[in-house]
Amino acid sequence: MSERGPAPPLPADLEWVNTDVPPRLETLRGRVVLLWFWSYDNVNSWNLMPQLRRLEEQHHDGLAVIGVHCPKYPHQRDGEALLRAVNRHRLRHPVANDRDFRAWQDYGIAAWPSVALVDATGRFAAIYAGEGRGAEIEAHVGALLDEAAAHDQRVYEPTEAVARPEPRGVLAFPAGLLVDEQRLFVADTGHDRVVECSHDGRVVRVFGSGNAGHADGVAALACFRQPHGLARRGNALYVADTGNHCVRRVDLVSGEVDTVLGTARAGRSRPVAAEATATALNTPLGLAAVGDDLFVAVAGQHQVWRFEPATGLVSVLAGTGDLGLADGHGNEAAFAQPTALAAIGRELLVADAASSAIRAIDVDSGRVDTVLGRGLYVFGDATGARVEARLQNPLALAADPRGLLYVADSYNDAIKLVSRRSGETRPLRMAHPLREPQALAVARNMLWIANTNQHEIIAIDLAHGALRRVPVGET
Repeated sequence: MSERGPAPPLPADLEWVNTDVPPRLETLRGRVVLLWFWSYDNVNSWNLMPQLRRLEEQHHDGLAVIGVHCPKYPHQRDGEALLRAVNRHRLRHPVANDRDFRAWQDYGIAAWPSVALVDATGRFAAIYAGEGRGAEIEAHVGALLDEAAAHDQRVYEPTEAVARPEPRGVLAFPAGLLVDEQRLFVADTGHDRVVECSHDGRVVRVFGSGNAGHADGVAALACFRQPHGLARRGNALYVADTGNHCVRRVDLVSGEVDTVLGTARAGRSRPVAAEATATALNTPLGLAAVGDDLFVAVAGQHQVWRFEPATGLVSVLAGTGDLGLADGHGNEAAFAQPTALAAIGRELLVADAASSAIRAIDVDSGRVDTVLGRGLYVFGDATGARVEARLQNPLALAADPRGLLYVADSYNDAIKLVSRRSGETRPLRMAHPLREPQALAVARNMLWIANTNQHEIIAIDLAHGALRRVPVGET
């Protein structure tokens, strides 16, 4: 192997959010160390997590995994917010908040996510940037472990899992909502299930076993993995099954669950009238039904897709697939991690999270325009006219038929009201604290909010301003 130099030590004063015993490279001699640099808003970082989990399980007796979080947004500099993200993504290795990018710079990192490997003697071995490098990383980790064993340097003892878990409750990190005249549906994301409730929170049915996985069938045995967005057409409830990279359908008469889009593996397809169940997609998050069609915010591919339930075919509606903020028709337009969808007539509104923007798509022509937002690194917390207003990683929106948009300005812990026509923005004043809200719905003259990091649903009377917490499963 090529000559290796000593790996840079981690800064001694990093904040470790989920352990009281900060790891140090010098105490990990005899193990291969995998340092991964990430930001919890970043979809590519999410997609690396299952690969890291597999590596931890496969090499639990010789590999130490350490997370180094390097925040894009000011909101993410807060250790409590990072701890919630660590728990939401079920990470059980030590995670530090590298607020000022010091470890990032010491290791010469240039992109989220990146993996740095350190051999069993503490020497720097390699960097792998981006997602989709899992096979290379796995092979290199195996080679480093074999090398350590051959030189009698390897330690054969598992590292202990670390965690500061969330309080247990009925809901865990809810991130999808759908409300109609009779029912409230909640994507109970942290419990890998969908809950059907009355408007006062009484649980009527649960779809999903609560075990993370991909399995179709009856409600009690079906498995989801971190479900998010919800949409309904007739007796079909559609679920963006984010962790399985597919869209599922729940028959609300029988309770049966099946897969209508995706292969349960992340992909990079660019479909044109393709068979939906044979088409792989990457990290679907938002759904909206318009007419006979279902539209999907495919966050991992920076696109919006059209699915036709009647034919079982899927096509890209808009988006080049490249990260960006550009208007135009169809494949001329660029999105940046589109996360949520809402409809006004034949127009789709898009929460374009990574550009802190709100976009609009004419579903008939595919024309994309920007309602609010200026670029990938133009964000903040400001209201007023379109040119002045700023959001910080919006993750949900809901539309009033009159053209008023309710936006979950998630990393500002706020709800903003945006005029579709003018882009003028104002805050929704409320006494109840929000913690990264990630789903909204407007129904029955109420605004329903998934207060995600507080594990709760709240509802606001839009006529009178009265607010109530919906006691899901508590009555």
